[in-house]
Amino acid sequence: MRRMLTIDGGGVRGIIPAVLLAALERATGRPTRETFDFIAGSSTGAVLAAGIAAGIPAERLVTLYASRSPQVFRSVPLLSGLRRLLTGTIYDTATLHRLIRDELGPEARDWTLNDAPVDLLVTAKRLVDGMPWYFVRDNPANSCRAGGFRLADAVTASAAAPTYFRPWSVAPIGELIDGGIGVAGNPVYQACVEAFEYTHAYEPADTLVVSLGTGRLLRRQRPTWLWPWVGWLLSELLRSPAEQQTEIVHRHYPQASFYRLDLELEREIGLDAVDRLGELQTHGERFASVVDWPAILESQDQRFRVTDATTLPRDYCRLGPAV
Repeated sequence: MRRMLTIDGGGVRGIIPAVLLAALERATGRPTRETFDFIAGSSTGAVLAAGIAAGIPAERLVTLYASRSPQVFRSVPLLSGLRRLLTGTIYDTATLHRLIRDELGPEARDWTLNDAPVDLLVTAKRLVDGMPWYFVRDNPANSCRAGGFRLADAVTASAAAPTYFRPWSVAPIGELIDGGIGVAGNPVYQACVEAFEYTHAYEPADTLVVSLGTGRLLRRQRPTWLWPWVGWLLSELLRSPAEQQTEIVHRHYPQASFYRLDLELEREIGLDAVDRLGELQTHGERFASVVDWPAILESQDQRFRVTDATTLPRDYCRLGPAV
């Protein structure tokens, strides 16, 4: 059986799937890239996908969220507000790109998509016309126009969330922004289309698909003035497709063994909330404690399997405040 892993966007909330993958590696005794054949990610999920492809242990990825996020999301409140007002962004995309290359290490920092040892899909969106870009390895069944781009550039573009980071330019495509804007905040459907329709190596009936979320807030307070509404709209652009993509995959590829792992957050946690990383890690560890990875990998688990009756069994993933 072939195995696919997809990871949602969500900024610092990416520490949640990182914790889940650390539990996976403890259960299997091997790196995540040796468990899954195809890995897809949007935004922070793209960062994780690249790290997994490079062979970085998941425990290390958890540590990197704690140690590197404050460097990526470095700001002075008053100056940051002024910068956002004048430029539309807060943080330095070049810093993000440099940290991604540094952490990929000397072997992988200059990889193209074609160099990766596993199949990859990294989502982005071109700024000038809103065209989605899906960075994948070239193969005889696809367009063979994305595999030659550098992985670090694709990941930086995918993580360049509007109002947080400036677009990232990748020649000759142009300026690119967060791949999660629109429909691919959860990239599971795009990954399945690429795997099942544009390669010769995957068949739905012989494929396990695991989709990891970064936490959802279902009971959001009503915004009362302009800026909270902007934040609400951006959150919805990233969050709303998640359940839709899950449902579409189940409807279009019912033969696949399909699992969706996500948890419900009690409070809003922004993409750049570095002061909440400890809380997020605690949520992830509590969630990981109810995930039976060996059963999922054998398609035997029923808690998180997507079925006709449900797309997310919430009884197992609603968590209260971290303690």
